[in-house]
Amino acid sequence: MLDFAIFAVTFLLILVGAVLYLYPASRQASGIPGLAPTDEKDGNLPDIIASSSLHEFLVNLHEKYGSLVSFWFGRRLVVSFGSIDLLKQHINPNRLLDPFETMLKSLLRYQSSLNGDTGESHMRRKLYENGVTKSLQSNFALIQKLSEELLAKWLSLPEAQHVPLCQHMLGFAMKSVTQTAMGSSFEDDREVIRFRRHHDAIWSEIGKGFLDGSLDKNMTRKKLYEDALMEMESTLRKVIKERRGRSFNRHVFIDTLLQGSLSDQQILEDTMIFSLAGCIITANLCTWAVYFLATSEDVQQNLYKEMDRVLGKGPITHEKIEQLRYCRQVLCETVRTAKLTPVAAQLQELEGRVDQHTIPKETLVLYALGVMLQDSSSWPSPYKFDPERFNEESAMKNLSLLGFSGSQECPELRFAYMVATVLLSVLVRKLYLHPVKGQVMETKYELVTSPKEEAWITVSKRS
Repeated sequence: MLDFAIFAVTFLLILVGAVLYLYPASRQASGIPGLAPTDEKDGNLPDIIASSSLHEFLVNLHEKYGSLVSFWFGRRLVVSFGSIDLLKQHINPNRLLDPFETMLKSLLRYQSSLNGDTGESHMRRKLYENGVTKSLQSNFALIQKLSEELLAKWLSLPEAQHVPLCQHMLGFAMKSVTQTAMGSSFEDDREVIRFRRHHDAIWSEIGKGFLDGSLDKNMTRKKLYEDALMEMESTLRKVIKERRGRSFNRHVFIDTLLQGSLSDQQILEDTMIFSLAGCIITANLCTWAVYFLATSEDVQQNLYKEMDRVLGKGPITHEKIEQLRYCRQVLCETVRTAKLTPVAAQLQELEGRVDQHTIPKETLVLYALGVMLQDSSSWPSPYKFDPERFNEESAMKNLSLLGFSGSQECPELRFAYMVATVLLSVLVRKLYLHPVKGQVMETKYELVTSPKEEAWITVSKRS
């Protein structure tokens, strides 16, 4: 009955399924308020499907039952936290699962760090994070150059022409990620286009074919997916071979991995994950940031004033980024308002207690980040785009607790913040960003939140 309907379930259900597959399930009921199973076999899966996304299901569930709720995924208990206060209670040494790593490695049939040696997994994670840091430092001028190229493209357009924001931001993100991850071979637009074609084919099936089982039933689609994956892996193997033991002018992400003690397969896997996740997060952060600026004239003008005061007529530099406090507030508010990643997950490895309730061992705990990001008890006027709220230290602490700032932010988001800052420093000082009248923006809640349809803006040159 559910085979057809599962088409509507988002990436996040893959996350749930991957975790529950990797660990035995707890079948112990709890006193936590929530839904009884709708279906004996599928639990509350029909309710999730009817809500269109896991995020929207959790919004409704928390509105009805409160900040701590439970439901059933199949015959397995799931607990969801919908408030920052509860999140503070639950912070513990348990392993926080990276949704991208869990989902992508599971679907790409790569070895997940969930199963590996803790020390080795920690070392590999640190190497990954260092790779992102070093690639940003070494490729700062490149990101600025790509931003300038996008500016020139927009300046060449007639003022009334609509700009397809999602399309342009994905292209910009693709160039930024491929060149900082894998080097100069991706300066060739043909290589980027080929990479994007394979990337889109893989990402499309991750969001569709794996969910409804149709990929295995359609040999033509399955071959296209497998060919795209094989081509991307072949490209990565070629880059690994070309850069191993050699010195280049620009240090890129894969160079850091090559300097570690990883196998070629591990290097391939981590570069694939960074390429896929980095592109999607960077593209959507930039899309939402530019869109919100276009629809918030006062915020756009305040950002322009800060850019003009700090940077003047000169280019942005690493040293000056720290002075762009309002720009960081704009990006933080973009993450919050867009609910950029609406759910995270953690396995309850040991029995725990939260708010007088017992959470059984091996329960999957969801952090309903999209609910928490628009909780009025934590964020006054939660549906308003207001970067000024991050003048308050408490707001920054809340965002950090949710994993969107500080030491808790994932490497891909840290990369996206830097790229978006450089891009805004180039665009906002030269252009006015305008909304398209009558456009209704609908949201698609997947692993990363994006506009459901193309987002359009217009631009005009600043005098």
